[in-house]
Amino acid sequence: MIGRAELPFARQTLFWMVVAAAFILLIWLLRGMLLPFVLGMALAYVSAPAADRLQQAGVPRWIATLLVLGLVVGLGVLVLVLVVPLIINQIAQLVQQAPVYLDVLRHRILPQITEFVARIGGPRDAFDVQKAAGAYVGSVSSWIFGVLGHIWSSGLAIADVFYVLLLTPLVAFYFLRDWDGMIAKLDSWIPLRHQVQLRGLAREIDDILAGFIRGQATVCIIFAIYYSVALSVTGLEFAIIIGIAAGVLTFIPYLGASLGLLASVIVGFIQFDDHTRVAIVAGVYILGHLVESNLVTPSLVGDRVKLHPVWIIFALMAGGALFGFTGVLLAVPVAAVVGVLVRFGLGQYLDSNFYDNRVAPLPPVDPGDL
Repeated sequence: MIGRAELPFARQTLFWMVVAAAFILLIWLLRGMLLPFVLGMALAYVSAPAADRLQQAGVPRWIATLLVLGLVVGLGVLVLVLVVPLIINQIAQLVQQAPVYLDVLRHRILPQITEFVARIGGPRDAFDVQKAAGAYVGSVSSWIFGVLGHIWSSGLAIADVFYVLLLTPLVAFYFLRDWDGMIAKLDSWIPLRHQVQLRGLAREIDDILAGFIRGQATVCIIFAIYYSVALSVTGLEFAIIIGIAAGVLTFIPYLGASLGLLASVIVGFIQFDDHTRVAIVAGVYILGHLVESNLVTPSLVGDRVKLHPVWIIFALMAGGALFGFTGVLLAVPVAAVVGVLVRFGLGQYLDSNFYDNRVAPLPPVDPGDL
């Protein structure tokens, strides 16, 4: 009887390297159309526990899928109806008032900076700063409109938005309905002699992704609401835009709160004559960051996310540079998978003879044997 052919280890490694390279190339070639599929898969992954609970309660899978996605889509439509008009209105106000803000920046804040530089470095340095800042402020307006035009021409047109909004729920429905079957099929493809190791790696990846995507998404929603409402109470202009952006960026360590604090303080300095109100705006972000980092994130995310902040930032920048917005969405899951594989490979290396090839010491010799 002829046994099954088995590839040598070197050929197995080469085979999987070729498969990985082909997969990355395919993702890069199709990056322009992957956004609704990535969003649909993420939506299905987040909604899977709720659908599983309904199925365990006796609800058929397809009905559970419709109920869960119907609730999620309904909440999404409600947010679009209530929040999007406010965002569009504030963006229009920002575009309209940008020249006024730049003028205030030139005549109110720039003299204070010049006076401060004059005290430290002298009149000549202050003159150089004033000249450079004046030229810079004069070109900011055209730069802002250029950025907005680039964003629009880069694929964020209304037609593309509707394409994503219509296709994402459909993709999510099929993923969520067939989720258990797809996982079982993938599990059946695992090489039998490596099932224990690979299933352990899969559980670790799932634990990290669940902690980051489900937990961190909840944190982002909580603080997008908090920053928007709190800044609106202070009377800050463009509070909703700044608050939502800061809340969404909370998943990037320290960046979301820092950018939100910077933008709010700048707008506050331009808008308010009273520095006390600017301090209140800054206090909103300081309080939010303290609560988020010391209370909310540890309770909702915990220490399951074994991703270093620098690794997350690098992954986001690399994903955005390679695949655009789709790459940003894929960056953290891919970083989590790579992190798990690297830790596993490092553990194998530290346990191997390649790392520690010292000869075991000889056992002590009994004098009676001599």
